[in-house]
Amino acid sequence: MANDLEKAISTIGVIGAGQMGAGIAQLAATAGFSVLLHDSDSAALGRAEGIISASLRRLASKGLISQAVPDEAMKRLKLASSIQELHTADLVIEAIIESEAIKKKIFIELDKILKPSAILASNTSSISITRLASATSRTSQVIGMHFMNPPPIMKLIEIVRGADTSDEVFAIIKSLSERMGKTVICSQDYPGFIVNRILMPMINEAFYTLYTGVATKEDIDTGMKLGTNHPMGPLELADFIGLDVCLSILRVLHNGLGDDKYSPCPLLVQYVDAGRLGRKRGIGVYSYQKGSNAAALKPRSSL
Repeated sequence: MANDLEKAISTIGVIGAGQMGAGIAQLAATAGFSVLLHDSDSAALGRAEGIISASLRRLASKGLISQAVPDEAMKRLKLASSIQELHTADLVIEAIIESEAIKKKIFIELDKILKPSAILASNTSSISITRLASATSRTSQVIGMHFMNPPPIMKLIEIVRGADTSDEVFAIIKSLSERMGKTVICSQDYPGFIVNRILMPMINEAFYTLYTGVATKEDIDTGMKLGTNHPMGPLELADFIGLDVCLSILRVLHNGLGDDKYSPCPLLVQYVDAGRLGRKRGIGVYSYQKGSNAAALKPRSSL
C-alpha cells in the first residue's frame, strides 16, 4: 500500500488557512508531501505560514521531531493565493467554514480545475459527504477526512465514506492518514459521524445546565474534569472548538436526525448571536481578554 500511496499522492492541496487548514498543511509537509495551501485572504496565508513555522520549531525544541524537519517541511510548503494553482494536486483537503453551501461551491470549482484522477476530501465534522460529492463529477473520489483540533497534536482522524466512495480511494486515504501518524476510525455517512454525534449533545447539555441555573460554568467544567477524567470541561472545550462551530454541528444533527434532543440550547444561540465565539474571539463562555470588563451573559435564573 505504501507504493500505491506514493504513486497516487505526491502533492496535497489544502483549502483554508485557518487553524485547521494550517495544521493539516503542517502535517502533510512534515509527512513528506508537497503542499499547496490556499486561502482567498492573503493575510491569512501569511499568518498561517508563521504559525506553521513556529509550531514546527516548537516541536523540534521539545525533541518531538528532528531538528532538520522544520526547514525541510517549510521548503515543501507553497502558499497559493489563487485556487487555480491547485490544479497539479493529487489530493485536495477542504478545511473551510462548516457550511454545506460554501463547501459545495468550492467543490464545484475544484472539480473543474483538478485532473481527473485527483481526490477531493472534506474536513467537515458533520456534513454529509454524499451530498458534498453530489456537487462534483467524481463522486467515487470524494471522502471525508475529519482531523481533530489541533491537527498536528491530536492522534485521531475520522474517515467518512460517501455513498459512492470507492474502495481504492478509501484505501489510499487510510494509508495516507497512517503515514501522517494518525489512528484511523471509520464512520458511515450519518450526521455528526462518530465523535460529534456523541460530543455535541454533551456540550449542549452543559449549556442547558448553565442556562437553567443548575451550576456555575466553573463547577460544570470542574465536575466533568475531575468526575469523568476529561482533560477539559465541556464549556471550555466548546470555547476551544468555537461556539459557532458547535452551533452549526448541532443544527446539522437536529435537522438530519429529526430528534429534539439535538436542539441547540438558547444560551448557546445567544452567545453566538452576541459574537462570543470562544477563544478565537477572546470571549465565549469564558473571557480570554486580559483585564476585560465585558459583562457576562446571564443564564436563566429560574425554570
